[in-house]
Amino acid sequence: MRVVSLVPSLTEAVAVSAPGLLIGATDWCSHPAGLDVVRIGGTKNPDVAAVIGLRPDLVIANEEENRAPDLAELRAAGIEVLETEIRDLEQAFRELERVLAAVCGQAGPRWLDEARQAWSEVAPVGEWRAVVPVWRRPWMVLGRDTFAGDLLARLGVRNVYAGHAERYPRIPLDELRDSAAQLAVLPDEPYRFAADDGPEAFPGLPSALVSGRHLTWYGPSLAEAPSVLGGALRGAMRAADRDPRREA
Repeated sequence: MRVVSLVPSLTEAVAVSAPGLLIGATDWCSHPAGLDVVRIGGTKNPDVAAVIGLRPDLVIANEEENRAPDLAELRAAGIEVLETEIRDLEQAFRELERVLAAVCGQAGPRWLDEARQAWSEVAPVGEWRAVVPVWRRPWMVLGRDTFAGDLLARLGVRNVYAGHAERYPRIPLDELRDSAAQLAVLPDEPYRFAADDGPEAFPGLPSALVSGRHLTWYGPSLAEAPSVLGGALRGAMRAADRDPRREA
């Protein structure tokens, strides 16, 4: 089996579960470290000709991460494309099993069992209303039906824009500040929010800087995501409790 992955989290899932099957991956496929495959561009702008030239038996993709015209071009060239759709945690588990079964006949590697167990035992860290920006210039946030939003909900974070008509709406900063949120959750991808780039936009509001890989990737990182994300959220909440400016 010769496999090309157009999704970073699926790249990691396949590479960890079935080493040696991947022959190509995107420039953004950073895990596992030291992955030695042909790089074929980005998720949104892959070099389709290069992918075809690799003569893969299967290309794995995602309906949100990848563009329909690119996948159509691959299919027109006679290449099988397995396109996933992932909007919440349970769907992620099902789709991971489907991908691993198609690639290597392995529906339940140990890390997937560990991830299921970790999330089955998760307890909310609190009940906080939050805005969850994923981009700035312009500001974009998590809206309805997102995988990351589902993970946060399981941890007790209520996304202010979970009921928005769009999945990733553009919201002016003034509106974000007036949203009655109690917390800003700032991941380091797709936009790389950091201590000096993001929290200053929400004066007086505690900010939780979280790992984007643990918030948005559906793969081996899911096993440790509850503890990693929970730790970041608890840290922000403890800091808010110590802040003398916080209203009772």
